[in-house]
Amino acid sequence: MSSAAEQEAVAGNRAADDARPSVVVNGARRAAPPPTVPAWPGTPVPLGARFRTGPGQVAGTNFALWAGGAEAVELCLFDGPGPGGGERRVRLTELTHEIWHGFVPGVLPGQRYGFRVHGRWDPWTGARWNPAKLLLDPYARAVDGDFGLPPQVYGHVRDWPEQRVADTVRDERDSAPYVPKGVVVDDGGPDDEWTYDRRPKTPWADSVIYELHVRGFTKLHPGIPEEMRGTYAGLAHPAAIEHLTRLGVTAVELLPVHQFAHESHLLDRGLKNYWGYNSIGYFAPHAAYAASGTTGEQVGEFRRMVRALHAAGIEVILDVVYNHTAEAGELGPTLSLKGIDNRGYYRLQADARRYADYTGCGNTLHVVQPHVLRLITDSLRYWVTEMGVDGFRFDLAAALARSMHDVDMLSPFLAVIAQDPVLRRVKLIAEPWDVGSGGYQVGAFPPLWTEWNDRYRNAVRDFWRHALPDVREMGYRLSGSSDLYAWGGRRPYASVNFVTAHDGFTLRDLVSYERKHNEANGEGNRDGTDDNRSWNCGTEGETEDADVRALRRRQLRNLLTTLLLSTGVPMLVAGDEMGRTQRGSNNAYCQDNEISWVDWSLLEDPEWRPLFELASRLIALRHRHPVLRRRAFFSGRAHSADGLRDLAWFTARGTEMTERDWYAPAATLGMYLSGRDIPGRDERGEAISDDSFLAVLHAGETPADFVLPGPPWAQRYELLVDTGREDQTGAPETAYPAGAPVRVAGRTVLLLRAG
Repeated sequence: MSSAAEQEAVAGNRAADDARPSVVVNGARRAAPPPTVPAWPGTPVPLGARFRTGPGQVAGTNFALWAGGAEAVELCLFDGPGPGGGERRVRLTELTHEIWHGFVPGVLPGQRYGFRVHGRWDPWTGARWNPAKLLLDPYARAVDGDFGLPPQVYGHVRDWPEQRVADTVRDERDSAPYVPKGVVVDDGGPDDEWTYDRRPKTPWADSVIYELHVRGFTKLHPGIPEEMRGTYAGLAHPAAIEHLTRLGVTAVELLPVHQFAHESHLLDRGLKNYWGYNSIGYFAPHAAYAASGTTGEQVGEFRRMVRALHAAGIEVILDVVYNHTAEAGELGPTLSLKGIDNRGYYRLQADARRYADYTGCGNTLHVVQPHVLRLITDSLRYWVTEMGVDGFRFDLAAALARSMHDVDMLSPFLAVIAQDPVLRRVKLIAEPWDVGSGGYQVGAFPPLWTEWNDRYRNAVRDFWRHALPDVREMGYRLSGSSDLYAWGGRRPYASVNFVTAHDGFTLRDLVSYERKHNEANGEGNRDGTDDNRSWNCGTEGETEDADVRALRRRQLRNLLTTLLLSTGVPMLVAGDEMGRTQRGSNNAYCQDNEISWVDWSLLEDPEWRPLFELASRLIALRHRHPVLRRRAFFSGRAHSADGLRDLAWFTARGTEMTERDWYAPAATLGMYLSGRDIPGRDERGEAISDDSFLAVLHAGETPADFVLPGPPWAQRYELLVDTGREDQTGAPETAYPAGAPVRVAGRTVLLLRAG
């Protein structure tokens, strides 16, 4: 219990937060309650706010909220101007299986609303109900307004005169004027008609993923009208889509677009969360990315964006954050779930006042609870069936796979996904780790899943900075990571190969910086990883030295070429194909400015334009040749009498690698991919065959001779790609006889077609 002094301090901190008349209750002045209106019983399903026709053909909205353990629930409707104006309260008196529900006649699409949930305040047992705090509906389809974090939005008093924080004392001030509201959305109408939408349904093996930020990708694009930049409408614009189709990617992976909030420590420094990994509304498209409006219009705008991308043959994958919410730990704000049922939604420690934190963000959703699992799966199905998306990348997926404490690949979450008739058919990508004990699970997810393969990233970075002790790791990563994924029916496309991602250096910065430069974040450069595995080519940061710049461009060509020739699913990051830089920042999560936005002038810069041309050429090559996008792992065994194997490895001497060669330091590696008798059949049931290729990767500083393997591998070789050259377009094709030495420039990739 709080002391009398604490109670007195609370009373002293209560302010008149709105213009409603006040009354005196127990000697303290409080805002008078707003008028109440009656509700019809309604139904407990579906959850959330659903506009429909009720009894007697009366139009209205059914509201349903799961609030286990709550004593009462009030629906709050906001009709007047201003964030907290015109509040009407509706007591939801019907309770079915812990779901409070009611139908309110006359509530139409565009209506703003929230909930107040009554119950005990006992943080020591995890109970944090506080009806003074307006709560966002977890099922809200749209959100109007932005989250600031003044003291009034915290369930506990945090602005003591002596600046002391005490999360055990309930704050009685009304938060309604300071928080966004849910918006009733019409689920019908033209924006819900998918008659003309055609999902690309690109097979995993044929996919090339492009990770982008809706705002950052479109904010500076000169071909997009200014009023549409930074929005869903901007990404749907022909100028944006034209770049994606010219590059040749098959899917965009959007950084979080669920409604999210900004952290208090960022707002205190005048910054905002840019990446969006701080979700608070799992059904609502982030309102700040909408050009058309925020009272429901963002839903239709998002759907139109999806349809435009589908029409161009591009799938839409969402990066989703179901492992935690923006409410942080015990000192965080009360915005939604914490005030609905803190103990039901979050994992708590033995000391129930504290949160279990497997995410590094203060809290972890309690996914083994049926209602939490229902929230997540309902959200996923909504984005597939009603918003048209094609898949999901799950942030810190290991946290979702935890049962009570340990990561469990038979956990309720993974089991539900595996049997769900909607979700098991879309693309599922795991970030296969979290920050808790035993959280690193690369290679462990079940067959439905693909995974971000950070071992691929590390090996490729280390090879090209000449830091691998031997080439064993590189061999596994180039050929599909069979050591990680060749079990349980998994395929090479279980590996999402990447060299860079939103988190870390851009590709250009990877070859320009050896140290992170995150000073703009205001955290003393302590944030962001120190394990960059980068090489600055001899000079830290940008330079005018022509030789250093040329070497860096060559390294970029090497990294891109390696990625796009590797077996598995390649993922590029927006702007890497044209040399985007973040000025050495490897943690630009709070930089909503030119540090993070794609600089489209690079595409017209003669220094960087050739990089884009190489990337698009390599992607086109990948699309044409099934040997580069295999659906089955290589066997390494001979499939014919001549001894030709589907995969072979060669030293610079032109001889097949021995066990000793794999364990020896080496700067040069030859990889032969046979196009003969590729496993599987085409859509007509015909056998698949293709050209054969030899890739030569040379990470040494000085030139080297590589002897081209003779029969049965080939009689001759045709040079297709030489990353030692600046311009890859219009290059004369060069033929070499088998057995001949080919001069390979320092730090270069050659791709040759075997004939």
